[in-house]
Amino acid sequence: MVYKYDFLIIGAGVAGMSYALKVAREHKGKICLICKTTLDEANTYFAQGGVASVTNLKIDNFDKHIEDTMIAGDYINDVEAVEQVVRNAPEQIDELVKWGVHFDRKEDGSFDLHREGGHSEFRILHHADDTGAEIQRGLMEAVRSNPDIDIKENHFAVEIITQHHLGIVVTRRTPNIQCYGAYVLNPETQKVDTYLSKVTLMCTGGCGAVYQTTTNPLIATGDGEAMVYRAKGTVQDMEFVQFHPTSLYNPRETHPAYLITEAMRGYGGILRLPNGESFMEKYDKRLSLAPRDIVARAIDKEMKIHGIDHVCLDVTHKDPEETKHHFPNIYKKCLSIGIDITKEYIPVRPAAHYMCGGIKVDLNGESSIKRLYAIGECSCTGLHGGNRLASNSLIEAVVYADAAAKHSVAHIDEYDFNVHVPEWDDQGTMTNEEKVLITQSVKEVGQIMSNYVGIVRSDLRLKRAWNRLDLLYEETESLFKRVKASKDICELRNMINVGYLITRQAIERKECRGLHFTIDYPLHAYDKK
Repeated sequence: MVYKYDFLIIGAGVAGMSYALKVAREHKGKICLICKTTLDEANTYFAQGGVASVTNLKIDNFDKHIEDTMIAGDYINDVEAVEQVVRNAPEQIDELVKWGVHFDRKEDGSFDLHREGGHSEFRILHHADDTGAEIQRGLMEAVRSNPDIDIKENHFAVEIITQHHLGIVVTRRTPNIQCYGAYVLNPETQKVDTYLSKVTLMCTGGCGAVYQTTTNPLIATGDGEAMVYRAKGTVQDMEFVQFHPTSLYNPRETHPAYLITEAMRGYGGILRLPNGESFMEKYDKRLSLAPRDIVARAIDKEMKIHGIDHVCLDVTHKDPEETKHHFPNIYKKCLSIGIDITKEYIPVRPAAHYMCGGIKVDLNGESSIKRLYAIGECSCTGLHGGNRLASNSLIEAVVYADAAAKHSVAHIDEYDFNVHVPEWDDQGTMTNEEKVLITQSVKEVGQIMSNYVGIVRSDLRLKRAWNRLDLLYEETESLFKRVKASKDICELRNMINVGYLITRQAIERKECRGLHFTIDYPLHAYDKK
């Protein structure tokens, strides 16, 4: 089947839905929202902490938020991107509220603000400890009730369409590569349909699922980054994988591992060894409220020194009723595995959490491929630099959704549908034996990435990862050419592509910077004489 939409949106988290709502009100054409599973299973849903924005001008200002973001990002952020997000944040918060998103407020009606690691002021808007779920709920209602937005749940984007599919040789040096839409797998028919578009938006979320333990859902396989990379678009800063220092240690839950929000450390939680000894004073004067990269490395080091598989977060010194009030879901979750957080330590360990790099975009959210925009976690705006400041991601998504919507609406009349695009060649068969091969390869990718391209890296480990991934790549591409396209094999291809990009860009960075820590180049950029 061939479908035509003016706006094709691949991904349905806060970024995709905000963009859909913003272009819908301009009435510039038909909109299609491609969702890999159901609308409520986006990474957004799992974001507990909140949204960073300057709202209390009595104590806070834009310059402070900009400076905090630059410090966390190790000063390799794009300053223009930081300015754009921070200064436009309050306006986008107002928009979320108008769409029906509720943030916690004090009795006087002002926002109840939290503080998180790396922030110099209280500026985190939240909804209890499930802010992401609340934003997702508000946006889902608004999107579902909009007649101009077609939602395709459980559909899977296989490839974006460029001149390559018209038989033209496209390389990374080809000028003016254009995106004409995407090939999308329909789960009911098991056929790959052609979706032609004037503008395509990539907002497929993160890629944490390439690691063995992640706070991301299973679906976070880096599809957007992989598709754009294969289409010869620019993907950068992939070495900067943020590991959340405190996921709940529960061997039965690894995809996703349950997140213990940073706000808990902002609330006064103290990191300790299982014997009760605190350790953050050895690593940073900000103690448990140091930025995530420092805390994650500290925990990783303590686990290796003591030969333990987790450390602990202690809130037992806080008022029990207050703890239950602020963190009702965390309290309930821990109770379900036999831990009362008001009386006992919470077992925690780092888990892959957020990708700071991705598809390189400009201030309008447009990628190096014309007519293709990328926003949210799969994009690299330059906001985060070497490390994301806590709670800057959701606000980045809505600010860039606004910028991309304005730019694409202004230019959509310049584009036409490319009717010369051929339909997908669906030759091939799939057997149960092949499914086993795919499952095994997925496990191998997780092991390679966690063991060799984790929090602490070395040239030896990275080279080993490269060699192993190269072998998996050859095997998988050979299999892909022989079988019918399925979600499983497409996800595996994407995971291998993303693993390769993280590894290659980590090899290229010959210094310790932000989230990239290597024992072979221990000197930080600032230390070089």
